[in-house]
Amino acid sequence: MIGKAISFVVFGVDALRLDIEVDAYRAVNPSFQIVGLPDMAIRESADRIRSALGSSGFRLQANKVVINLAPADIRKEGASLDLPMAMGLLCACDFVGPERFQDYALVGELGLDGTIRPVPGALSIATGAREAGLRGLLVPEANAPEAAMVEGIEILAVSSLAQVIRFFTGDEVLTPHQIDRKEVFNQNQSYDLDFQDVKGQSHTKRALEIAAAAMHNVLLIGSPGGGKTMLAKRLPTILPSMSLEESLETTKIHSIAGLLNARQALVATRPFRSPHYTISTAALVGGGSVPHPGEVSIAHNGVLFLDEVAEVPRSTLEVLRQPLEDGSVTVSRSAMTLSFPARFLFIVAMNPCPCGYLMDERRECVCSPQQIQKYRSRLSGPLMDRIDLHIETPPVPFQDLKQASGGESSAVIRARVEAARDIQRRRFQNQPGVYCNAHMSTRDIRRYCRLDDAGNTILENAMLRLGLSARSYDRILKVSRTIADLESSENIQSAHVAEAIQYRTLDRNQ
Repeated sequence: MIGKAISFVVFGVDALRLDIEVDAYRAVNPSFQIVGLPDMAIRESADRIRSALGSSGFRLQANKVVINLAPADIRKEGASLDLPMAMGLLCACDFVGPERFQDYALVGELGLDGTIRPVPGALSIATGAREAGLRGLLVPEANAPEAAMVEGIEILAVSSLAQVIRFFTGDEVLTPHQIDRKEVFNQNQSYDLDFQDVKGQSHTKRALEIAAAAMHNVLLIGSPGGGKTMLAKRLPTILPSMSLEESLETTKIHSIAGLLNARQALVATRPFRSPHYTISTAALVGGGSVPHPGEVSIAHNGVLFLDEVAEVPRSTLEVLRQPLEDGSVTVSRSAMTLSFPARFLFIVAMNPCPCGYLMDERRECVCSPQQIQKYRSRLSGPLMDRIDLHIETPPVPFQDLKQASGGESSAVIRARVEAARDIQRRRFQNQPGVYCNAHMSTRDIRRYCRLDDAGNTILENAMLRLGLSARSYDRILKVSRTIADLESSENIQSAHVAEAIQYRTLDRNQ
């Protein structure tokens, strides 16, 4: 008899159904074969399955086992297929009847003692099982809270192979794992950091508020110790609160990347990712023989912060152009091409010069103009085109440091940001793919960023006297529109334009 079981593997952010077919019989030459393009982790499942079955009290008479993972032309990886392959083998050997195998999917890694260990991607797998019309999904206990976030399917938490066998033989009844999605979501929406912790830097705080209000990408430039990293880490706290749909989408990516722990069923706060400047291209945008999400996707719906950006290899930085433009990243390999969501607020920080002290009045800069120009030119023009705000962060004066409070809290700032976002949602409600001012096209700029005579005069003078580049023009108009939205102003005033011009530091006289 051919034993069959249903499981799922994750590709991109979605799950693909696998039909696991097992044939077992006595033969002169014993072997345990797994076919259907398995990776090394799946091939090694044979030894884990034998030991787990033995520890659970089963001694197989069959010594020739063939397991097929269908569809057979797609490469599979990971240890999550241990449990369904073991159950398919028991079904093939008539230890377990086939009645329930058509209604339930299984995932889980087996320990040698028969325990079931957690696997990545449980949320995607539960979604795939529901869309496949299955009644339920058996998952490791540690994955149950995450998988139970998907409604419309029974999530059965299991801890051992013996328990799964008793369920399929009818000797044990498993109660579906229940979870209150809204309660879990609300409990996990708090941040440990606050903008009130930052003293001084009022100009930078204002710029980050503008960035959060319309997803404007930001470059922070200043001497070491000026607070660039401290400010960037607190940026997620002033972004609009996540919706439940955003939270589920983000959780799915973090689960696939193996970043969820047993106590975290849902990512309910905006992600903040800060990879080291030695990061590889594959780690940044995703990669692998079966592509996995990179930092740009893990930061989806949140903030990606690159410190010491001038030290990042230029070839690595250039791959950011597609996700910054499209809000997604496509990773192509010989076997497959997968796309991952990657819509994030991009923050980069750098020193003003190689020695770092060009803007520091307390220390003398030792860099020549040629060295400074070469250092700053490591950010290419096309990448700079995608950065709206250039913010100088000078050292914080002692008078600011000794103050008892750093000013407004994140909650107060976030309220203004959310009000501005509401204005933009109404503005772009009939334009698919445009959610805020930073995403406006040239046509949108002409429509929504009209200036009065005073505003046009200020902008014209700035272009001529400060030597602003042509690419600065559209950026200034977009930022002006956002500043107006923060003040609930229907029209862009000259003061809004003047403030926006201040945020184009690196375009001056270039």
